[in-house]
Amino acid sequence: MTGTEMLRRRTALLVRPELDDQPLHLTLTRLRPTAQLHGLGAGPTRPVWEPVAELLRGTGRDWDRRVHRISVLARHLPPAVCARWAADRPGDGDALVLRAFVQVTRAAAEGRAAVRPAEQACLRAADVCTADPTPWLALLGLMRSFAVPVHDAVPVWIEAVSRAPWHRTAYHDLLRYLSPRGHGTVAAMLDFARQSAARSPYGSPIALLPVAARVEIVAHRLRQSAPGAGLLWNEPQVAEELDTALFQWFDSRATPHAEALIDLNVLAFALIQAHRPADARRVLTRTGHHMTPHPWDLLPEPERTFRYWSGR
Repeated sequence: MTGTEMLRRRTALLVRPELDDQPLHLTLTRLRPTAQLHGLGAGPTRPVWEPVAELLRGTGRDWDRRVHRISVLARHLPPAVCARWAADRPGDGDALVLRAFVQVTRAAAEGRAAVRPAEQACLRAADVCTADPTPWLALLGLMRSFAVPVHDAVPVWIEAVSRAPWHRTAYHDLLRYLSPRGHGTVAAMLDFARQSAARSPYGSPIALLPVAARVEIVAHRLRQSAPGAGLLWNEPQVAEELDTALFQWFDSRATPHAEALIDLNVLAFALIQAHRPADARRVLTRTGHHMTPHPWDLLPEPERTFRYWSGR
């Protein structure tokens, strides 16, 4: 391979929170902090928040994509954009939901004094956007950040899935809550993952939940410096979990959901760990050059490993 070819392959890797959501990527690019945004001005007639409003209006009732876009915007938009939108349009449902996510993110960093305002922001957004599961997921995230017991969090999760029964993010959020890295146990997490996958409709990414749970166990054991993390992939249930994920979701050719690239990366990682390179190659072909930091961060050289396997 020539030096030019090596350089081209090395610079092609895409690791970005918006994943392959090009409209979201363009919105973030336009609103990246610049001299033009100093003082909150984006021009004499166009509010600085208007591109965000247009993006969320266009998202409509695609609840998976809505929560993906709002959570990424809350973490990566200049704070002035969200503040100005909330001030200019205090009753706007999209502005309220975004503000709830921003305040939940801020509360995790600022501590308990910020919990009450964040909770109120979530409930206010839920009151205005009555059909939207997104405010309830913001509240669930707040509860997880502050170690609210699982039995108190489940009713909030039910509020979300009652509005969107097979909401991918809702299931993964509760999985993380039930994880030993969250506030649960391995047994509770696996039971939830397996029951959810067994009930999920054909083509739903919820079929991947037991695989995601196994990755959570690996991450927990590595964090605890517990031996035998890699041996999890030799257990008898692994083959069935991977076969189910491939048949029920990957091979179904269902319309890609907003965070499909995250699921593809998890599935490829698991297939590699389980020594199924042929299936891993099929999955990595669909990821293209999009790598998600997790679960590859469980390996010593994440990018190098991803490049190696995707290059094959």
